[in-house]
Amino acid sequence: MFVVPVPLVAALSFLLGFGVADLTGVRPLGGLVLVAGGVWCARQVRPVAGTARTAVLLLVALALFVVSHPLGHEIGSWAAVLVVSALVALAAAVLGGPPRGRASRAAA
Repeated sequence: MFVVPVPLVAALSFLLGFGVADLTGVRPLGGLVLVAGGVWCARQVRPVAGTARTAVLLLVALALFVVSHPLGHEIGSWAAVLVVSALVALAAAVLGGPPRGRASRAAA
């Protein structure tokens, strides 16, 4: 079975969402792409990482979305989206896996 990595979808959601908004001029359409990717990622992460870590991941993604706007004024829109996409992928990789507890440390 083919498994799509959550960090990849998280990053592509930002890139494609911005691309759709930029190319069509319809910002809500880009937002819809971003939200759809976020929902998909949350549904994949929650069974593995739990509700709390999923909520933190969504909050981090939301914060990065907010930061991307002023960052875009400083370094350019596409550069800001690339930076934020990389950061959201990193956050998904760190927060999207199973929590590390004593049991996993003992097994290592």
